[in-house]
Amino acid sequence: MYFDPKDGMRPPPFKHSVYNALVVPRPIGWISSISRDGAINLAPFSFFNALAGAPPCVMYCPNGFKTGTKEDKDSLINVRETGEFVYNMCTIDLLDAMNATSAHVPSSVDEMKAAGLEAAPCEQVKPPRVKNTPIAMECKVLQIIDLPANEGTPPNHMVIGQVVGIHVDDDVIVDGMIDARKVKPLARLGYLDYAAIMPENVFSVPRPD
Repeated sequence: MYFDPKDGMRPPPFKHSVYNALVVPRPIGWISSISRDGAINLAPFSFFNALAGAPPCVMYCPNGFKTGTKEDKDSLINVRETGEFVYNMCTIDLLDAMNATSAHVPSSVDEMKAAGLEAAPCEQVKPPRVKNTPIAMECKVLQIIDLPANEGTPPNHMVIGQVVGIHVDDDVIVDGMIDARKVKPLARLGYLDYAAIMPENVFSVPRPD
C-alpha cells in the first residue's frame, strides 16, 4: 500500500499511528536534566540518536506538550534554562524503572527518586546521571531546533548536545571494547513494543575492505 503522511498516519487498515513502527529499532533517549531551581527530571524519549563522533554529538526530541496542558515538557524547559543534560543508557535490567519515568507527573517530582533509582553526580554538568546504568554521557546543549508541526498539533523540537563526559562501567569492557552482550541495551519499537539486545543475538560481520 501507499499513503501520503499529510493525510494522516492511520490509513486503513491501521488502527494506530504507524510512523513509530517504520523506523525500528531506535535507542531510547533516557534524559536526565535539572531545572534552574534544582528539580531533577528523568524521562525517556523515543526519538534519540548519535549524530557525530568527533566531537561526539547526540540529539533527542522532547516533542509535544505536557499532558493536559499547553506547556513545553520539563526536558525541554530545563535544557533551555541550563544548557545541560545527561543521556543514560537503558538496559533490559532497567526496563521497569525506565517505564516508570514515563509517567506524567508535576515538575516538582523527582522521577529518578520516584522510580527507585539512585542518582550519581556528574563531572562537568549539574544534572545527575542514573547510577545503575552502565553507560552515561554528559552533554552541553549546542542547539535547539524547532521542527515542523502539523496544523492543530503540538510543537516538535530537537535538542542537539555535545558530549563532554562519558561514564562506562568497567564490567562491560572486554578486550578493550564495550561488550553489548554484557550491556544488554533496550530498544524502542512501535506502539508499546520494545526489544532487548541479548547475548545470543550479537554477531560480527567483517567489512569487505
